[in-house]
Amino acid sequence: MSFNGHFAGDDSGWFKNSAPIDATFLTFDGIIDKGETNTPNYLKMKGTYLGEFEELVLLTVGILFDDAYGLAIVDELEKQTNRNVMISSVHKALVRLEEKGYLKSHLGGATETRGGRDKRLYVLTQSGIKVLDQSREMRNAMYKQVPKIVWEGSKI
Repeated sequence: MSFNGHFAGDDSGWFKNSAPIDATFLTFDGIIDKGETNTPNYLKMKGTYLGEFEELVLLTVGILFDDAYGLAIVDELEKQTNRNVMISSVHKALVRLEEKGYLKSHLGGATETRGGRDKRLYVLTQSGIKVLDQSREMRNAMYKQVPKIVWEGSKI
């Protein structure tokens, strides 16, 4: 899927001044566990939707652990992805992820450098950890299904 750097319905865009990128969206709507005992966990999810940018934000919150707030998340995302990230996109993603139950937030202490304002700190919930595990599990399972010849660059 070709992607112009904007999240669907989001006028702010994820990354500033970036070329079009391919975006991967993980959606599990309509996949229902039929009771088979060998069904992988990532196929048992129903109604879960996690966009690529949301996944990156969740991972960044995990990386920052107890110091995950808006600007720190932007800085870490820029460092990890080598792209310019817009603070408004991060804030929108944080709100969505908290609404989905993947993050919890609380107000941290006020600092002088912030003009006495509190900063909102984010932490992964058990659901957030679970969705990241399921996302990794699905990607790894799909990766393993790509024929070796594809990775070797041979002509088919």
